[in-house]
Amino acid sequence: MDKIRLEYTFPEVFARRSDLSSEVWKQDITLERGNHYLIEASSGTGKSSLCSFIYGYRHDYQGIISFDGENIRNYGVRQWTRLRQRHLSLMWQELRLFPELTALENVQIKNRLTGFKSKKQILAWFDALGIGDKVDSRVGQMSFGQQQRVAMIRALAQPFDFLFLDEPISHLDEQNSQAMSDLMIEESVRQGAAIVITSIGKHMQLHYDQILKL
Repeated sequence: MDKIRLEYTFPEVFARRSDLSSEVWKQDITLERGNHYLIEASSGTGKSSLCSFIYGYRHDYQGIISFDGENIRNYGVRQWTRLRQRHLSLMWQELRLFPELTALENVQIKNRLTGFKSKKQILAWFDALGIGDKVDSRVGQMSFGQQQRVAMIRALAQPFDFLFLDEPISHLDEQNSQAMSDLMIEESVRQGAAIVITSIGKHMQLHYDQILKL
């Protein structure tokens, strides 16, 4: 997949708002594979909704979202399954990890869908992010910052053309943020993928091709 286009798209709850000022909502926006995007937002402006709309998790929006020219409202379950396994990866703001499973088990749940990464590679990522000693720890016993790093590894453990990250470093210090950024860039370059990051303040220090105000 090479392009994601939003045509006059906005959340239905914003339909009666006359004060909506955005470079994304109600605009014609195209996200292209290989580019880096930062979407800056204030609380309540719909950044998590945007990720959910594009991922096909929510449908309560107006306008058109299309992948390579095809309206995503036309997709069925099988198409969405393939898209989420091969083309789209999303790191949720709330992470959506399984607290009763170990850190490695949370990653392997995703990885086993495609067998994309070896266990050796995944363990190397844990070491690179400073949580190599947490591989066999239950996620529910880890700090939120540690969980964010597990969620990043899980998001990278699949093929993707577009990687969406919703507030990925909110609980990380500068050193850990940089380590996660380096890992993300390395894998996205390997796959020739786009990176789309949302933020209400703290964000990864990357070279962005476009910065959009939500």
